[in-house]
Amino acid sequence: MPETDLSLLIRAAEAAGDTALEFTGPTAKRWDKADGAGPVTEADLAVNTLLLDTLKTARPDYGWLSEESEDSKDRLAHDRVFIIDPIDGTRSFVEGSRTWAHSLAIADKGEITAAVVYLPMRGLLFSAAKGKGAVLNGKPIEPSQRSGLQDADILATKANMDPCHWRSDPCFKRAHRPSLAYRLALVAQGRFDAMLTLRPSWEWDIAAGDLIVREAGGQASDKTGQPLRFNNVTPTLNGVVAGGTAMQRAVLEALA
Repeated sequence: MPETDLSLLIRAAEAAGDTALEFTGPTAKRWDKADGAGPVTEADLAVNTLLLDTLKTARPDYGWLSEESEDSKDRLAHDRVFIIDPIDGTRSFVEGSRTWAHSLAIADKGEITAAVVYLPMRGLLFSAAKGKGAVLNGKPIEPSQRSGLQDADILATKANMDPCHWRSDPCFKRAHRPSLAYRLALVAQGRFDAMLTLRPSWEWDIAAGDLIVREAGGQASDKTGQPLRFNNVTPTLNGVVAGGTAMQRAVLEALA
């Protein structure tokens, strides 16, 4: 039987974890990207090479978009495209933390249809396929059912708390995790009630988590409430707001 897209992503993510763990974050060679885009390490590049070889060998007709590959507009000619962040949370990796993740997704005509977020140092593998639900280590997950912002637990950076972004003072409890993919997965799991980021966001940070949230039973959109679409000419999104259906709506309504 042919390997499904999701099975392929899971196999590739587990291999990526093995490769990344061959490096020690604090001692891995690192460089700073141009224009303040953050660090990249030899582990990021090694994982990217592994994933490119594994995924494109299995699906040579799919396009390719990865944080660590030079972008090519050739991907726009493909209906199906891999959207990859080899290590989401590279700063966390460099610091020796355990909260970095591999984020792997497939978009079909702009919609994510298969997704994996894998944290090898925590033994957490979140996955989803369109219409099949979302699971953590094989067990179904679902988002929080909280509906109001008062005392809700929401993942957001300090910058997102600036009063200019809100109709009134936010009344929720703020937390943070370095990896956007992990933040989305934690919302899908119900560990947090919602997450948001209001700045332009790279598709590779969001793609896998978007499907995992929605297949778990939650909602994800850009900061204006518009559906997320992927494989754009410029691969960015207008922020992200995700949560259980009622909570996601409450956050959108509270934003200025």
